[in-house]
Amino acid sequence: MKKLSFLILLVFTITSLTAQTDKKLYAKVVNDSDDTPMPNVHVVNLTTIKGVITNEKGEFELTAKADDIIFFSFLGFKSIKVRVTNDMLKYKGSSTIRLTELAYALEKVVLTPYKLTGYLDIDAKNVPLRPNYRYRIAGLSTGYEAGQNAPGAISSVLGAIFNPADFLQKVFGKKPKQMRKLRQMKEDDEIRNLLASKFDRQMLRELLQVERVDIDEILSLCNYSKTFITTANDLQILDAINDCYEEYKILSREKKK
Repeated sequence: MKKLSFLILLVFTITSLTAQTDKKLYAKVVNDSDDTPMPNVHVVNLTTIKGVITNEKGEFELTAKADDIIFFSFLGFKSIKVRVTNDMLKYKGSSTIRLTELAYALEKVVLTPYKLTGYLDIDAKNVPLRPNYRYRIAGLSTGYEAGQNAPGAISSVLGAIFNPADFLQKVFGKKPKQMRKLRQMKEDDEIRNLLASKFDRQMLRELLQVERVDIDEILSLCNYSKTFITTANDLQILDAINDCYEEYKILSREKKK
């Protein structure tokens, strides 16, 4: 009886381990309105931090296991998250992911006219300048931006000079688990390629489990200018956050010593 119980337990354990083994997920992404295949859709496994892009037929394959969360995003379409099931892994190519197109309202654009005289020397002097300045702190490799687009940066820099560890603790102290994903994301070429073409911060928010306002606050406290925060692509944002986080880890270790 004991041998039978042990055998049953062994079979159950092997079955459970096998079920948890990573497999290939094969699926197709289509436009929900007309069922047309969608190429170049960004597909990321949020559990393993691995990503791919759909081919011209809207198809993709990605390493995954049951209960992994897959994130789908494409410009102009609503991003979605899908939990992987055993059926999706078992039946190759049977899964179809549908993305819904977003409706955008055009915002009012205000153009500010500048009167030009036609003389380069005079017109060049009259063009308004909005410079951003980059400051550096001895002992830190990260620079700090200031200027009209980051008017509070100088006071932040001065605060960082006197207590840099506490300054960065405010930024990253409450999000240690999420920020540890940065290194893995930074070293994955596929993820970097995906982020290089994105500007909406959606994938970063899902990967780091933070809100858009948190990303802006992190960059602001790390003294990146408003211009950089609003115009940089997601890969540049990732690298900026990573650089600031690396400084935080160094200063935290030194403070503990």
